[in-house]
Amino acid sequence: MMNRRYFLPVLWSVAGAASQAEQTNDPWPEDKLLQPAALSGMLRKGERPVIIAAGFPVLYRSKHISGARLTGPAGKPEGISQLKEAVAKLPKNTQIVVYCGCCPMAQCPNIRPAYRTLSQLGYTNVYVLDLPVNFHTDWEEKGYPVESSLPPR
Repeated sequence: MMNRRYFLPVLWSVAGAASQAEQTNDPWPEDKLLQPAALSGMLRKGERPVIIAAGFPVLYRSKHISGARLTGPAGKPEGISQLKEAVAKLPKNTQIVVYCGCCPMAQCPNIRPAYRTLSQLGYTNVYVLDLPVNFHTDWEEKGYPVESSLPPR
């Protein structure tokens, strides 16, 4: 039987290695991960990158980043088709910020396919909005600009 004194450090080491491995599976380099405060600052200054919501329509309708375009869930073929259609006429050097925010980013089914697709299409100025918990916690609760597609109550 393993001694507890050794078991917990080993468990933490394994968990840390698994977490590190998970982070290195992201298709984007670290310098393409955009912090929410940085995007909010850009928007406040009047900078307008193309912002793509590659998540679920129900979440987009509820609240989304001001000016974002919905392409639908990039984890599904129809979402990828809509993403391709949305960017088809954009120059390849257009600054694009893609986000989902449906769930913790580590488990998100949409953000990685969206980034991969944009990269494979030749877009060179693509950033992933860092929403580690979800859109509500990492963007909306911080008071960053949102809009809704729902009629007012």
